[in-house]
Amino acid sequence: MKVNITIPTSLSDITLRQYKRFLKLDLEALQGKFLNAKMIEIFCKIKLEQVMLLKLKDSNEIIDIINKMFDSKPDLVKSFKINEVEYGFHPQLDDLSLGEYIDLDNFIGDWDNMEKAMNVLYRPITARLKDKYLIDEYKLNESELLLNMPMDAAMSAIFFLWNLGLDLSKIMTSCLDNQQEEVLTEYLSSEKNGVGINQFMLSLKETLQDLKISLN
Repeated sequence: MKVNITIPTSLSDITLRQYKRFLKLDLEALQGKFLNAKMIEIFCKIKLEQVMLLKLKDSNEIIDIINKMFDSKPDLVKSFKINEVEYGFHPQLDDLSLGEYIDLDNFIGDWDNMEKAMNVLYRPITARLKDKYLIDEYKLNESELLLNMPMDAAMSAIFFLWNLGLDLSKIMTSCLDNQQEEVLTEYLSSEKNGVGINQFMLSLKETLQDLKISLN
């Protein structure tokens, strides 16, 4: 029986939703060939019973392609489309609002909620003039749409923040009024804040390691 399969060769061929599904696998329990089968099921979008019909040689070649795909370090993806809606990377990170900053700080190292961090960084483009564009206002309740974003964009945004060495606390306190700055300072020093600016870059590093990105 022949099995039709589309093999992703680039991170742009898979979505954040697929990667999050992969992360939910029990990698310790799923070892060897069955783990490979689950990877093919998720990233090639075919049923597990169809994966089992593949020749062993072919399945090994597919896994090699998928593994190499995650070795890439994409440049910052500034725009992409979801259902014909074009999304653009935030053109002015130093214009983040207090709420945007807090959400980005909370969710950038949390794979269960990574789409919420991406929702801060990528918004629908409302106007464009060549390489310049404007993005829509921040809407937290639309973050689920970002589950369908290409993984190269998510990966590139994370790598961009790490590579930039972005110190969001300095950026934010330079453009907030006194009352807002007090709120931000209280937030950063709160023990209830699971990430916090002191762990922001550490969370990015751990995220990159999860993605198998070399920091060298």
